[in-house]
Amino acid sequence: MIKVLVVEDEQKLRKVLKLYLENEGFFVEEAEDGNEAIEKFLQDIYDILILDVMLPEKDGWSILRQIRKHSDVPVIMLTARGEEEDKIFGFELGVDDYVVKPASPKEVVARVKAILKRVKKNETVEGLKIDKAGREVYIMGKKVDLTPKEFDLLLYLYERPNIALSREQILNAVWGYDYFGDLRVVDTHIKNLREKLGNFRDFIETVRGIGYKFEVKK
Repeated sequence: MIKVLVVEDEQKLRKVLKLYLENEGFFVEEAEDGNEAIEKFLQDIYDILILDVMLPEKDGWSILRQIRKHSDVPVIMLTARGEEEDKIFGFELGVDDYVVKPASPKEVVARVKAILKRVKKNETVEGLKIDKAGREVYIMGKKVDLTPKEFDLLLYLYERPNIALSREQILNAVWGYDYFGDLRVVDTHIKNLREKLGNFRDFIETVRGIGYKFEVKK
């Protein structure tokens, strides 16, 4: 069963979102402040998070930064602010979608489904297997020896098929928002990863002027 963590201090909205998500077959847990959200996230595994920006104890951005140090779990941000700059800021931190309140519960559920569908799309690529739990990669049944960062990089691209991701997005998601190294570290790891992927190297495409994307070849 798909597990969702709803982090929202407004009880009425939190309960309504839980009700709508449970009606669609999701298992839902709640958190009403930043500290509770971090505690639950570190204790369990969730398939997607719905995260409010304005929260007691810790705001949504602080929570997101901490989460991205451990996981690439999909995150939908709920916020009352809808300015373009705020959305760009959110995407640079690793937000998967951005819903401006007041948003209907049906819209939030639809966005959850869309993100999960996108993440699952191309999950099985013939000949390429990524074992998330065991943090191992196999090509045609043979284990590929990847470093921890190479695995994180491949998984991040793999779970966002056909989406052009900037070097900044990749750096923030894989190395962490607090990493201040050279952007070229991304290029170096992509090069090494491609070499190890052999016949699957072309699945990681260079997007000129932006960065990279994972695209399954027919």
